[in-house]
Amino acid sequence: MPWTTVQVEKLENFYIKSDSEGDRILSYRDALHEALDQSLARDPRVFIMGEGVDDVAGVFGTTKGLKEKYGENRVFDTPIAENSLTGIAAGAAMAGLRPVLIHARMDFLLLSFDQLVNHASKWSYMFAGQVKVPMVVRTISARGWGSGSQHSQCIQGMLMNVPGLKIVAPATPYDAKGLMVSAIIDDNPVLFVEHRWLHKTTGHVPEELYSIPIGRGVIRRKGEDVTIVAISYMLVEALKASEKLQKEGISAEVVDLRSLKPFDEAIILESVAKTGRLIIADTGNKTGSVASEIAAFAAEKAFHLLKKPVKRVCCPDTPTPTSDVLEKAYYPTDEDIYNEAVKLVKG
Repeated sequence: MPWTTVQVEKLENFYIKSDSEGDRILSYRDALHEALDQSLARDPRVFIMGEGVDDVAGVFGTTKGLKEKYGENRVFDTPIAENSLTGIAAGAAMAGLRPVLIHARMDFLLLSFDQLVNHASKWSYMFAGQVKVPMVVRTISARGWGSGSQHSQCIQGMLMNVPGLKIVAPATPYDAKGLMVSAIIDDNPVLFVEHRWLHKTTGHVPEELYSIPIGRGVIRRKGEDVTIVAISYMLVEALKASEKLQKEGISAEVVDLRSLKPFDEAIILESVAKTGRLIIADTGNKTGSVASEIAAFAAEKAFHLLKKPVKRVCCPDTPTPTSDVLEKAYYPTDEDIYNEAVKLVKG
């Protein structure tokens, strides 16, 4: 099978157009399905496990038909025993396989923390690199349809504190496929974070197998007045906000991090050096979030570049409401980003 890697060697090449050009359009979930399908075909060590991976729906369509194609030994349903299953996946990875463990709701990833945080992320270090743990923990986060406090959380910020664990959060179908392939071929445990509202989005996705380097961001829109660093679904809101800001004469540069750990420090510094203003839009709660970590980084390494204080656009520090009306008030939108940008630029 043909294989290509998106090369991003210099800062000027961060503005990648290839993920929005071309006549082959797939949805985000179909891009994930193709990445899993091609990875299973390419490497017999790859297998998929998780609740509902072999049912009719196939985890929002992302694993549909894969059991029939590759057999029940490589694509199989699991019981509701998250910590045990994460340990099984870690053990399989250390034995030479490449498991993809799927948590359909990120909230219940909390039940796996012992195996993920204390074991899978530590074994390579504890054995001086002689042990590899090449496993992917794929988890689906965020708002649904009145899903409430226990089924809507975005807890990726908690896991940025874990040494040995990589975290990616692609926002486009192109990146979903490329980063899933990268996560599978990586020799470390990788947390692959999906936002539920991205599954139906569409974009250009090449048919060939390709990977995207973990830790490299991309500029989605160039600008001069304010930098908006967007995480996961907040890229959608950031791009909408940038259109509104353009009408106000404000030029916003939108940075899609794609990877959260490690995240692309260079692309943020390059952008802030140009704009002097920084907004971080995150899907999680404000305190202890990904946005908080990026803000701390900016304070340490970009303070001399900033004209105004860093602003964070996140969910408030309250549990997620179930009411549709309250949900609309709870989740940040393009309006929140727009308002912060106007205050920063026109102050």
